Amino acid sequence: MQILSHRGWWRSPEEKNSAVAMQRAFAAGFGVETDVRDCDGALVISHDMPRTRQGIPFFTFDDFLALYTRIGAPSTLALNIKSDGLVEPLREALAAHGVTRYFVFDMSIPDTRSYLSHGLTVFTRWSEYEPGSRLDEAASGFWLDAFEDAFVEPRAILSGVDGGKKVAIVSPELHHKPHLDAWRIWRHTFETMSPAARELIFLCTDLPGDANVFFNAVALPSSGAYQAR
Repeated sequence: MQILSHRGWWRSPEEKNSAVAMQRAFAAGFGVETDVRDCDGALVISHDMPRTRQGIPFFTFDDFLALYTRIGAPSTLALNIKSDGLVEPLREALAAHGVTRYFVFDMSIPDTRSYLSHGLTVFTRWSEYEPGSRLDEAASGFWLDAFEDAFVEPRAILSGVDGGKKVAIVSPELHHKPHLDAWRIWRHTFETMSPAARELIFLCTDLPGDANVFFNAVALPSSGAYQAR
């Protein structure tokens, strides 16, 4: 199973989506989930709407990709697309930096069709509100989320993997819910799967170090990471 650090491996909430959080995640061998928007004609890393008058330099998508190619490859980038109409500049940036281990997700339905038609790697969404769509067949994988439910059910994970698709699971702490019960159930599920099937699974988490120990039995030097609950 592959770990995706949610907005990087951050020590405080202020570090989310920052260059230092990304560098820390990449250095540990983790993939990352991050948010891509546009501002003033450029792609930037930002969960919220960026403001040009704050006087704080933007973390550009180009700088993010340069950091990844320097120390992050071959981990995976999960690119949460926050604005429509970015397919051309995003495709060009990925190609310019030679990035191939990535997927895009969370676009609107019309925008998703555009990413698929341009040949980008797309994950579609599954949740209790999103039971699947006709786009799933063309997608490379699924982003599995749970809003009202306590966590993503194992049957959803198995359904995706059994169909030969990759699946990225949202860990409950991202929604400020307890995570350990989910982790125990998921680990038991993963233990019933073949090694090849487990390689199709990503976990998006605010606790990448803890998750790496829990699921992969790999301990890393302490990062002092902020422990989201």
